[in-house]
Amino acid sequence: MSLKNTDRWGGISQLLHWTIAVLILLIGVVGLVMGELPRSPKYFWVYTAHKSLGLTVLALVLVRIGWRLYAGAPAPVPGTPRWQAWLAGVVHLLLYGMALAMPLSGWLYDSASGLRPFRWFGQVEVPKLVAPDRALADAAHGWHEWLFWLLVLLVLVHAGAALYHHFVRHDATLARMLPRRMTTHPPREDAP
Repeated sequence: MSLKNTDRWGGISQLLHWTIAVLILLIGVVGLVMGELPRSPKYFWVYTAHKSLGLTVLALVLVRIGWRLYAGAPAPVPGTPRWQAWLAGVVHLLLYGMALAMPLSGWLYDSASGLRPFRWFGQVEVPKLVAPDRALADAAHGWHEWLFWLLVLLVLVHAGAALYHHFVRHDATLARMLPRRMTTHPPREDAP
């Protein structure tokens, strides 16, 4: 398997894509339920895990962007209409933006809230971005929630497009983001 991107996504791009996707799913589920938890030591552990995973996603997305700039991206599969390729590029750009903005808005919220110092997975103290500011904390919290729902919408569009290409167009768009061993059936030769 090639590590760089060729006619398909390479191993490093695949690893980063699926790791980030799983982490965002996990963080999203935790984020939706953690506000309902009773105030106990587990409550603070869940919040710390949520914040730590969010900062991990931030770092991984930065690595992913750097890797994509270095390794490039595969061209759209042959036969992809130009407007679909353009729209896919816009959605990818927005996904990268949301995957950066979400953890940054959470970090800003944590910083402006004036909460006790946060330690990434309990190990490394994370610097505050700003001094405590209730108005900014409230705004950042609102941004964080709105960005989450926008990210959910973009992920649904992205996944829906991949499934459309796989099940309707029968092309290799989705298969190119999966390890070769998982794609036992090549795309049909007569695909539109």
